Amino acid sequence: MAKLQLSVAIGDYDRTRPLLDGSVQIDGVSPLTMTLSPEEIFFRAFRHEDFDVCELSLSSFALKVAAGDCPYVGVPAFVSRAFRHTSIYVRKDRIKTPADLKARRIGVAEYQLTANVWARALLADDHGVAASDPIWVHGGLEEPGRPEKIALTLPASIRLEAAPAGGPLSEALAAGEIDAIVSPRAPSCHVRGDPHIGWLFDDPVAAASDYYRRWRVFPIMHLVGVRRSLADRHPWLPGAILKAFSQAKTLAFARLADTAASKVMLPFVEERLLAARTLLGEDYWSYGLASNLSALHYFLRHHHEQGLSRRLLVPAELFHPSTHESVTI
Repeated sequence: MAKLQLSVAIGDYDRTRPLLDGSVQIDGVSPLTMTLSPEEIFFRAFRHEDFDVCELSLSSFALKVAAGDCPYVGVPAFVSRAFRHTSIYVRKDRIKTPADLKARRIGVAEYQLTANVWARALLADDHGVAASDPIWVHGGLEEPGRPEKIALTLPASIRLEAAPAGGPLSEALAAGEIDAIVSPRAPSCHVRGDPHIGWLFDDPVAAASDYYRRWRVFPIMHLVGVRRSLADRHPWLPGAILKAFSQAKTLAFARLADTAASKVMLPFVEERLLAARTLLGEDYWSYGLASNLSALHYFLRHHHEQGLSRRLLVPAELFHPSTHESVTI
């Protein structure tokens, strides 16, 4: 039987590189692989359904699942995770504590971005800043005119307005027209060292570590999606994709731990890997539904409370049934 010819769009990461270089194969699949930025993948996937298999935004995916019109089914291979304490940039001359963000104007490239959901969650749970407290200003981070990928119907309690001329938000923050930006990408005003712009948390690693110790959540950003019509015709496919992505992650861990010659341009890799495993556990970047139920419940609760998903989802309904369990020997 011929292999399925499928388009696969994913980012170029250490945990996906074995799939990109052919070290790991997807059973029964001959992939046409594209390495693209998350912004391009998500836009094309949710606007045009361009790919057979692709990396997806957890927030956008949850929005579509809750609405009942998602063209993809989920695979619990979480190719992107990050603590988002480094994603909140503020005017340091105005914002001294997280509570100072109440009633302030905060720029977001898209209200529904996964990173923004997690940032609002930590502000709400740890600092009493609810999603309804600030004024959210939507616009392009560096270029004007960025649209929301998915049309939103937010409750009246959420104040969302367009930036003048649609952005850029980085210029607005530098000029003092807004008080903060929440973004997974650093705004250029921060990168160039504007003296008035800085992280909300002066020591974001310490803040994130403390957050993890209390909530036991390592935030999930992206999952993998399979075109729903393909999964319906080939119900074995989502499980095969989870298997391959899991093998690629295992290989990436082995390469990272190989100290003969560092695989990344970062000093103290051994020490940083040990610190991560001491804090988060041996398999700190876990795939699969069962080992991520806590983080997924936490995210979905906040996603709903922030006015995004129209109903409260449960984790199992995000993922194809064939991926709920995996074989053990």
